[in-house]
Amino acid sequence: MSSDFEAYEQDFGTLTAEITNKIGRIPKLAGEEKTQLVLNVDKQLEEVRELLEQMDLEVREIPIQSRAMYNSRLKSYKQEIEKLEKDFITSDEACAEKPGYLHVVHVHREEQVQHSRLSAVTSACATLFTFLDILADSEELLSGEELSAVI
Repeated sequence: MSSDFEAYEQDFGTLTAEITNKIGRIPKLAGEEKTQLVLNVDKQLEEVRELLEQMDLEVREIPIQSRAMYNSRLKSYKQEIEKLEKDFITSDEACAEKPGYLHVVHVHREEQVQHSRLSAVTSACATLFTFLDILADSEELLSGEELSAVI
């Protein structure tokens, strides 16, 4: 288990280094190139959040005697991401003050939220329809058993 966590740590280090580099470049760019870099950083931050979720799941599987050490490392990684997100927001806001800058990232984030909500509703509907199918099958079986008991 800890080898998986350590592999995630390597991925985390690589991603955060790339993000840090790109955040530093954002204020120096303009136009479409800046917009694409901002979108790319936003996407990579989402990847890092997902990676942290995987790391959290791995920590839960580690034996209790070793878990505290991994929890401590995970906590520091989460703090590092919070700092990167603040730096990104600050960089994005600094860019937004310049004339002509589009808030494409904010629109992209809203689309992600809407997509997530739609996925949750779709999943809930699928679960409901499965339940209704099971209920209908159960009713058919029960009515069939009642008929054979009467005959």
